[in-house]
Amino acid sequence: MDTDATLTGWTLWMRAQGLSERTIGERTGTMRQVLTHAHTDPLTLAAADILAFLARPLSASTRATYHASIRAFCAWMQRTGRRADNPADRTPRPRRPKSRPRPIEASQLHALLATANRRRTRAYVLLGALAGLRVHEIAKVRGDDIDPYTHVLTVVGKGGKVAQVPLHDDLVALAATMPTTGWWFPSYAVDREHVSSTAVSQAVSDAMRRAGFEGKPHQLRHFYGTELVRAGVNLRIVQTLMRHESPATTAIYTKVDFDQLRAGIAALPHAA
Repeated sequence: MDTDATLTGWTLWMRAQGLSERTIGERTGTMRQVLTHAHTDPLTLAAADILAFLARPLSASTRATYHASIRAFCAWMQRTGRRADNPADRTPRPRRPKSRPRPIEASQLHALLATANRRRTRAYVLLGALAGLRVHEIAKVRGDDIDPYTHVLTVVGKGGKVAQVPLHDDLVALAATMPTTGWWFPSYAVDREHVSSTAVSQAVSDAMRRAGFEGKPHQLRHFYGTELVRAGVNLRIVQTLMRHESPATTAIYTKVDFDQLRAGIAALPHAA
């Protein structure tokens, strides 16, 4: 079986599902790794090949993500009649570890902004920390996405979902210095219109190291959710601002600190 032709067919299927190009790229990339590792093709991929791929030294979350992509591919193969069996059904489903909030602290944000040595990098940080944007959303910001009268940003998020987020005053000030139409962060490469999410992630990670701490850009989004909760914003509003379908997902991003815990305890009535 022609692997390239098969993956092209799966790509069309996923696009018809409405999956994002980022998700499609990650899934097809995973399957290329699996097939290369097993020295096989989609038609002869066996459960043992999948097990060998997943048994390598991997983080628990990475293993779970890989297995989800493999399951989706094998189910598609079976559903479309390319295979009669589904080898993924004969493999255990890895446990996905429960995520915990990992916000940076306000002091770290100040240090990060102070050491962001490029105007573009500073803008990346502000969009992550004060609008909760993911790196691929930051990369695609356009001047046209911001209403100049209401200062509301239209965001196309995961799965192509469109949402509107009011801008923080610092982002309103930033927008006044940026193009009102077209990409805010055009690519330096001739084959791309806007900067890649990888470039955004690398720039922020490098700035974090210069600021004296190790971190990941997604921690800016955790900061956004956590600070909203610390400010007393209703969790339902936080969920909407973070563009989550479930409040359980919002809880992953919002850390409750000891001052909030003590305030909660202080609200209990006295026993005597």
